[in-house]
Amino acid sequence: MSQISNLFLSIGKPVKDDYGRSVGKIVSFAMTPGGKFDAAFIELSDGKFLKQPIENFAFNGAEITFISRIKTQASVFCDQIPFIWRKDQALKDLAEKKKIAPDLYQELHSSFDSLLSQMKKDAQILSDDVDQAIERCDQEIKALSYAILHLELEHEIGKISDETYQSAFKLIQENLKRAKTEKTDMELTRTKLSNMLLGDSKEPVQKTKTVIAPISEATELPEPPVVVYVKEVGKAGI
Repeated sequence: MSQISNLFLSIGKPVKDDYGRSVGKIVSFAMTPGGKFDAAFIELSDGKFLKQPIENFAFNGAEITFISRIKTQASVFCDQIPFIWRKDQALKDLAEKKKIAPDLYQELHSSFDSLLSQMKKDAQILSDDVDQAIERCDQEIKALSYAILHLELEHEIGKISDETYQSAFKLIQENLKRAKTEKTDMELTRTKLSNMLLGDSKEPVQKTKTVIAPISEATELPEPPVVVYVKEVGKAGI
């Protein structure tokens, strides 16, 4: 009951996105027959209404954050696809060790394979959404940069007062920071999705090993160590 009371106190409170932009405000909640919160209704800043699953919100006292759909779904894909793949590989190992019947293996493998195929398709669609989000951020950053330029010009020729200039400049800079932060997040999300889909999540570890290998070989070479050190430096410069 305390949880219900606390969330209902959120009605009328402002909702912001991950980057501090105003989204709207909470106007109501949808409940399941069992009394659990199922969704929240938001009045958007443009006056429209939106219903979103309750898991898309983070409630922290008076602060309510509308979590990015792209980041949430990407996190699910990056966790679930490798997990299902590992289960399928473990199933294959069990079949090779003849610990499960061939027909049972084939049935479960087909199930895993079908699920993986569908999730990868959905992840690719989400990756396209990420590209669109990055493009939108680029356009917003460009527009805000032009806004600063024109503001500077008008202030320089004396058409805008210092007070107005400072206020507008601060507002533009805040929005520019949000747009750049979102773009960075989307680029990181795109990289994670790409690595997951291509199966390259272990590549950084392999690269690290190849760098370490010459050092270990150098320590095993015969004396004199100074001569060996000079040779190794020469190899590195090639």
